[in-house]
Amino acid sequence: MPVWPRRSCDDPRRRPGRKEVAVSVTSGSGAVFAAVDLGATSGRVITGRVGPGELVPTEAHRFPNTPVRLPDGLRWDVLALYQGMLDGLRAAARTGPVASVGIDTWAVDYGLLDADGALLGPPFHYRDGRNSEAARRVLAEYGGRELYAVSGLQQLPFNTVFQLAAHRTSAQWEAARTVLLIPDLLTHWLTGSVGAEITNASTTGLFDASAGTWSDALIGRLGLDRSWFPPLREPGDPAGTLLPHVAEYTGLPAGTPVTTVASHDTASAVAAVPATEPGFAYLSCGTWSLAGLELTAPVLTEESRAANFTNERGVDGTIRYLRNVMGLWLLEECRRTWDRQGVSPGLDRLLAEAGRARPFAAVIDPDDEAFLAPGDMPARIDAHLARTGQAPPDGPGGYVRCVLESLALAHRRALRLAAALAGREPVRIHLVGGGSRNALLCQWTSDATGLPVTAGPAEATALGNILLQARAHGLVGGLDDMRRLVAQTQELRHYTPRGDQREWDRAAARLEPVRAPGVPPSTAVRAPTGADRTRYGRRRKETHG
Repeated sequence: MPVWPRRSCDDPRRRPGRKEVAVSVTSGSGAVFAAVDLGATSGRVITGRVGPGELVPTEAHRFPNTPVRLPDGLRWDVLALYQGMLDGLRAAARTGPVASVGIDTWAVDYGLLDADGALLGPPFHYRDGRNSEAARRVLAEYGGRELYAVSGLQQLPFNTVFQLAAHRTSAQWEAARTVLLIPDLLTHWLTGSVGAEITNASTTGLFDASAGTWSDALIGRLGLDRSWFPPLREPGDPAGTLLPHVAEYTGLPAGTPVTTVASHDTASAVAAVPATEPGFAYLSCGTWSLAGLELTAPVLTEESRAANFTNERGVDGTIRYLRNVMGLWLLEECRRTWDRQGVSPGLDRLLAEAGRARPFAAVIDPDDEAFLAPGDMPARIDAHLARTGQAPPDGPGGYVRCVLESLALAHRRALRLAAALAGREPVRIHLVGGGSRNALLCQWTSDATGLPVTAGPAEATALGNILLQARAHGLVGGLDDMRRLVAQTQELRHYTPRGDQREWDRAAARLEPVRAPGVPPSTAVRAPTGADRTRYGRRRKETHG
């Protein structure tokens, strides 16, 4: 049974001005927390009991997240998500006392509010086609180097800064007075309070990665109104209490606190990585694969920008240095296409067929922008293969093998570049999220990278959400204690490299390597050598303290 450390005077939860969250929990006992966890395809409310040596999650309610295509573009049905969240909290209340509520969602998307606090239309979906042209305009006018030097953000067409640029021509813009990212919008509807959680704010492109604040310089340079961006909140800060009508509907007691968590789902997932030793890399694998390292300071070099790596805020001031990889979205869209065509093999059958299919028959670059929007994914894979001189796969199992092997190669490429650029060579990969259930992807990621992979937990995001609430209530210690508790209580699977890694080298060589100026070309197909480690180790000492 772990020993829960006392808070020291340098504990970030005791910094000056920080308010403690009140909760009725008997000293030494456990408590139940409700995590609202919204993903790109579904939402759920998960309760978690936390105490010494105890972390028990239970799904209270699950509901679909189905975007709606309107005449002006692809939108999120945020009212249906809000109703699903309320129904989930109602289900959670029926199971017993709930100490607090926390909300996490995907990043970058937002709602515009008018002067009365009313939402000006359903939020746009990050996959809407309006974003690409706006991104090109902004980068042409202001320059990618200038933006990256401040925000340290991977320049993707759906970043909030580009979405806002696309939104400026609408009538809604004239009435707007506040920008709230999706979890902050839902928190506002639960509590009436207005704030911006810092891990999600760091994904907007309007955040100063070094200072850890909104960038007044960037916001002004881009012609945006600074007053639209609310005060920042840290994970663990109180966000308010449930409004009376919310408490009445859900059955939760009046005054139930809403606790700020790492509201960017990846930040919550990384907080729950079950690492018990330093030197790990992480893969938060679901619709997207977020592949990276946890650092103490951002990497804002030109090489990092050219390699399109991002510096996002983590818990306790850490930096999630990562790259977005188009993850299991590729497989999900293939399955949706086959369903529409009346060919509906179940996932277990598809994975069994993929395991028997010919290795490396075809490989793709999952980061190709052609794969971003919804649609006929097998046809897009065929087009990509035709452009690269490859034959299409044989049957659904062949397509699945193509997708999973290509994802393993993309994981390898991202993590090896991260190691070279940050001067931090990982010794193990922690693969969390829904992808941890996919044994083929886990094994092939280990084979491709040459590193051991620890897979799980699948519900890392919800667990991170729950643990950050528990920490704010004094039931868990710092990040190390949180991660140790996950490792002790959750089911994990371990994979070690097998086979001939030269086969993965040859497959990687068929794809155009992605590398930054000044980074040796071979870092796209191998881990840093001993000489690299010495050189990058010195650089890390200089740049990361």
